[in-house]
Amino acid sequence: MQELKQAVIVDTTLRDGEQAAGIAFTAQEKLAIATALAQAGVTWIEAGTPAMGREEVEALRLIVNARLKAIVFAWNRACRGDIEASLACGFEFLHISVPVSDLHIYQKLKKSREWVYQQLKEAVLFAQSHGCYISVGAEDASRATPKQFLELAEYSARLGAVRIRYADTIGRLDPFSTSSIMKYLARYCPLPIEFHAHNDLGLATANTLAAMQSGVVFASVTAAGIGERAGNAALEEVAAAMKEIYGISSGIDIAAAKKIGCQVAALCGRNIFPYKPVIGTAFS
Repeated sequence: MQELKQAVIVDTTLRDGEQAAGIAFTAQEKLAIATALAQAGVTWIEAGTPAMGREEVEALRLIVNARLKAIVFAWNRACRGDIEASLACGFEFLHISVPVSDLHIYQKLKKSREWVYQQLKEAVLFAQSHGCYISVGAEDASRATPKQFLELAEYSARLGAVRIRYADTIGRLDPFSTSSIMKYLARYCPLPIEFHAHNDLGLATANTLAAMQSGVVFASVTAAGIGERAGNAALEEVAAAMKEIYGISSGIDIAAAKKIGCQVAALCGRNIFPYKPVIGTAFS
């Protein structure tokens, strides 16, 4: 078993978490959640998608202007309009997402890989011309080949990106395949990797831990595991497992993370299943 030495939590409750059906936080709720996350020790907060419109922009400006003790950043497609919306909110760190699998590029978008790379280049250079730092997201990476992911990582590194996200967009990996893939990618990837898991098969937390144990440093999570379809890896589960299993600190106050998970579930109008790991009443 490889020793897990370092772990950095990237919370996306306010972006991917809010994509869950029926969830829409108010601006004040978003600010309260972001503030609680920062106070709990979360150092990276994906706050939202400015291109969604005026209400989202107003909420994100509140978060940016709060000057939290965390790096707050915005999610963007690789297009100038998205970048301009993020700049208008005052973001200095942007996440720019592009598809990497053949399925998403050729069948969903009906574009070419060259087109994707050109879009990414134009978006990154435009954001950098305004002083922004960039991470790149590889959508549907688990249905791309390792070679395709590494080619995107190398291209992103040449553009000056500082991190790349590996998204298991449909939650198709298991811990064994995650470990095998991440060991290989972590060895050859020129950028630090952020692992982003979805919980379609109930494996998001296990896959995230497997990725961390295989050389990945950044873990993407959401409070209470909220998110699209079956959700994402849960903040409180990943942080607690890192401490209890591997004996390392993610920098997160576990008690505070549990409280945030319960508060977020309440704001979503969702009852917490009594046996839900870490925050269920069976564990109180």
